[in-house]
Amino acid sequence: MTKEAIINFSQLKAEPAWLQDRRLAAFEQIDQLELPRIEKVRFNRWNLGDGSLAENEATANVPDFAALSQNPKLVQVGSQTVLEQLSPDLIDKGVVFTDFASALETIPEVLEANFGNALPYNEDKLAAYHYAYFNSSAVLYVPDNIEIDQPLEGLYYQDSDSDAPFNKHVLVIAGRNSKFSYLERFESIGQAGAKATADISVEVIAGAGSQVKFSAIDRLGQNLTTYMSRRGRLDRDASIDWALGVMNEGNVIGDFDSDLIGDGSYADLKVVAASSGRQVQGIDTRVTNYGRNSVGHILQHGVILEKGTLTFNGIGHIVKGAKGADAQQESRVLMLSDKARSDANPILLIDENDVTAGHAASIGQIDPDDMYYLMSRGLKHEEAERLVILGFLGAVITEIPSKDVRDEMIAVLDHKLDKR
Repeated sequence: MTKEAIINFSQLKAEPAWLQDRRLAAFEQIDQLELPRIEKVRFNRWNLGDGSLAENEATANVPDFAALSQNPKLVQVGSQTVLEQLSPDLIDKGVVFTDFASALETIPEVLEANFGNALPYNEDKLAAYHYAYFNSSAVLYVPDNIEIDQPLEGLYYQDSDSDAPFNKHVLVIAGRNSKFSYLERFESIGQAGAKATADISVEVIAGAGSQVKFSAIDRLGQNLTTYMSRRGRLDRDASIDWALGVMNEGNVIGDFDSDLIGDGSYADLKVVAASSGRQVQGIDTRVTNYGRNSVGHILQHGVILEKGTLTFNGIGHIVKGAKGADAQQESRVLMLSDKARSDANPILLIDENDVTAGHAASIGQIDPDDMYYLMSRGLKHEEAERLVILGFLGAVITEIPSKDVRDEMIAVLDHKLDKR
């Protein structure tokens, strides 16, 4: 891929000069930057992109709209938007939920001011690659002082019949004192034939006093190699409740970070993950406390089946000046096979006094006494094992605010168990 090809793609999309300049600046940095450091995960030889800006052609793998809820939503298949559903009332309030090109027509100044604020393009090689080569995008903007009762849903499907890269940028902007719930799904559809790559960046910009409940279920296919970054940038007294279900079939690096910039900001990250087959999933979850009296909590529980690999890195960093900050984390993994591999690495970096911090981590197998007790009550081995797994993950799943999301996570886990 050449600089001229990026310019041609940007001009074809009628992107503004500032966005084209961002792409080109990122392109120039790719070879100068190192890969992000993910402890205990060797992914330097993974194919995470070939420098292509190819887009998906029209596809027959379009979801059944009749089966979707009536909540406000945006549905994209590959790089194509196939459905936008937003009520006139929300439109009148200034809410925007659309693709990037359409959002540029209505809120260009908002996009220019916020795009890239949570994830700088020059942070590492994969960030630079993403900004140079992202080929599809979505924007959710909720203006100041707007509260939305219905959850907003973003459904982003990767077409497994296509070898086009799935490089998507999602920008969520919460105005000052806004309040809403956002549910995100990344899922592969089709026959899982073509090998492809994904480089996904989700930025959540939480303005002062905003409250965002962010839920996600990731179900990307086995022939897709993925790097996914979810970043939150929180201003004064803002909060983001993250509930993430990492249920992919292919190899995945997940980088889930929250920067507590403002005083009194709050981030609570809950992650449920399952690895099976021979897949490798490395999840790096970080909270950095910059603001005074900021609070960051991490809770991660995962299960591993067959020959899968799952790594949890939990990082709490309290920087100098963040007096009164609180950083807590817990990572636990349940291994259901002697051939499974796992790491749970708690990391605390404390550069300030007058703070609170703590961590816990464990890796283990199912307690034989638990299985004996359940089976002695008449349950078959598979049923008893399922109850133990759901009980182990329940500490996280029950904290997820949406019942639909909880039920879907359980259904995905059942599917993975049934495939063994």
